[in-house]
Amino acid sequence: MSFRSQTGRKGTGKRPKVTHDKKTKEKKKRSTPKYLREETPQSSSKEITERVLSGISRLGNQIFALSPFSQYFDDWLLNLRQVIFEFESNPLIKANNKFQKERAQIFLDVEAALAENRLKEANLTEEAKALSDNNHKIVEADKQYAENTRNLSNKRNSEIQRLSNKIRELEDYFVAQQNIKVGFFKFKEKRIVAEKLAQTTQDLTTAKTELEVTMQNFTAEQEKLHDNYEKSKQELAEKSDRLHKELEKLETDTSTTARETACNALSEAINALQKRTP
Repeated sequence: MSFRSQTGRKGTGKRPKVTHDKKTKEKKKRSTPKYLREETPQSSSKEITERVLSGISRLGNQIFALSPFSQYFDDWLLNLRQVIFEFESNPLIKANNKFQKERAQIFLDVEAALAENRLKEANLTEEAKALSDNNHKIVEADKQYAENTRNLSNKRNSEIQRLSNKIRELEDYFVAQQNIKVGFFKFKEKRIVAEKLAQTTQDLTTAKTELEVTMQNFTAEQEKLHDNYEKSKQELAEKSDRLHKELEKLETDTSTTARETACNALSEAINALQKRTP
């Protein structure tokens, strides 16, 4: 009985070691920013720089998929700022004033370039509407030209028909006058017939001249109508081509140059900083 009690006392005399505080401290140490969390205790400033330069390079080569491309600008700038912030906030990196000024200017430049791209993309809807309106004008020009040509042709045919009928009537009248037989001594009747023949001949000549001039005038008017149509159609076609090119530009990510330039400049600034840092 005494042996059991002593054993029981020995068992209750020892207290288990408390490891809760240690684990809590280790957990707190691991609660670091994402960028630092990825580093190992053996990371050097060179390794940190290489990782940052790799991240900047990926952002510089990033291509946006769909228009409007400005929808990606804010996230892209945020990612780039995050990479640079984590680089500067690392205790192994000594970012001096020169680097900070260079970095600030680079961001100002790329933000200005992207803002310009935003304005251009804002014109996408207006350009598309202008193209649609211009195409409508081309269709209307074709319809108007066809209608004017048809009206001119009808007017021409009507006028030519009128003059042709007049000429035919004069010719018939002239033949009839020639067939009139007047007695040898009826001098007055002969004079009247001769005057009528002369007048008919003059009227016939005038009618034929009028027909010829009318046909020439209609031909000139048709040519003028066609020239005006071709000129207008050419202007509309040129405007349509210009608008098409503008829309193609807006459908292409033109921000790649500005973003790549900014990332290259940041990489150069970081390399220069590393060279200045002992």
